[in-house]
Amino acid sequence: MNGSDSTDFSDRGRRWWARGAFALAVAAAAVPVLFAGVLGAVALLVVEIGGVVVTVASLYWFLARRGVLRWISLGVAIVTPVIVLAVFVRAHLLWVVLLAYLLALAAGVCARAALRTHRAEATMPEYPASPAQHPFMIMNPHSGGGKVAKFDLKRKAEALGADVVLLEGPGNIDVAALARQAVEQGADLLGVAGGDGTQALVAAVAAEHDLPFLVISAGTRNHFAMDLGLDRSDPARSLDALRDGVELRVDLGAVDGRPFVNNASFGVYAEIVSSPAYRDDKAATVLKLLPDLLTGHSGPRLVAHIGANAVEEPQAVLVSNNSYGTSDLAGLSRRDRLDRGVLGVVTLSVSNTREAVDLLRLNNVRGLTQTTAREVIVEADTPEIPVGVDGESLLLRTPVRCTVHPGALRVLVPRDRPGVRVAAPVFDWVRLWRTAFPS
Repeated sequence: MNGSDSTDFSDRGRRWWARGAFALAVAAAAVPVLFAGVLGAVALLVVEIGGVVVTVASLYWFLARRGVLRWISLGVAIVTPVIVLAVFVRAHLLWVVLLAYLLALAAGVCARAALRTHRAEATMPEYPASPAQHPFMIMNPHSGGGKVAKFDLKRKAEALGADVVLLEGPGNIDVAALARQAVEQGADLLGVAGGDGTQALVAAVAAEHDLPFLVISAGTRNHFAMDLGLDRSDPARSLDALRDGVELRVDLGAVDGRPFVNNASFGVYAEIVSSPAYRDDKAATVLKLLPDLLTGHSGPRLVAHIGANAVEEPQAVLVSNNSYGTSDLAGLSRRDRLDRGVLGVVTLSVSNTREAVDLLRLNNVRGLTQTTAREVIVEADTPEIPVGVDGESLLLRTPVRCTVHPGALRVLVPRDRPGVRVAAPVFDWVRLWRTAFPS
């Protein structure tokens, strides 16, 4: 089968998936009317929407308030779905609701299949890689709960000819200076086993000297490694790139000149990350700080200049090295590609219950914006603001400028690796209709 035939087959498949989605959606809407009547269907819809509104409002109050009101709100959020379920059972319509939900779920599955990006479009091109003669590795033995020791990474890297330095202290160690010194001594590859913040600092040195960079997934979350398609469950597999590797040319973000491989965050998240208590107890810190942040009683007032547009007073701004998938609420899933030469930008503004409900329905244009740009400038009404850079808290002078350096980094990855799972597509009825019934 040639490429054209394959494309035609794929397009036909998408068309029928889209048509199936519309058919199932119509069936889901028709089931309540057929088995409960028009008035019964309207009543079901009213109860369902009311339950969603009350639940979302209660969850928002749980996050935005303190004391007894917070826990009352949580109780209401838990009890409301139970009451809605009891109403359906009492009316002998639970099976109707479940059938409608199953049909709607099936419609969603078909729609995602129709709108899903071709894997070829979501795969970064690979380039041949020359074997490194003098690889140099920096490993943080404390990162990821001790993965360096658990997976015996130092010994395995040295067995492959790498020089390895462990970040054992005492005190803070300038990893960028370590990397530069290694380059001066003849290193022709730089690698890091550690968190994304450490990865970014050494990656910038590799990009500066046009050297390949090796990511070893030994951090806690390893978001960068995930978006490169590496095996996060076994960091030792990253070392296979020294034997049989290929290169990916990826972008590198920068915030006021400091590199980042994932994102820079402003507002609510940055305020939380900057709290001294955050590392010891993340959940408690979030619950403690969110009320003031959500209700606007603390934190600087921000203005985000995204290309030629401006977003006034967002509570949170996330600027990412390439854009995250947009199928979830805040667009923070994963990045299909890291080589599109753009910054992904998400801004969030929620100040009351109505906006929280609208945000859940993804129709609050002011509350949630998702776009891309080559440059983002964040201003504030204070001379300095906290900024979370790859999960590390910094205090930067305003305005803060975020940029992207396309193709700046040569990343060496194993030829045999899990690969990147394609992010779920944005659910768009207009695009789905055009797929189902092309003109």
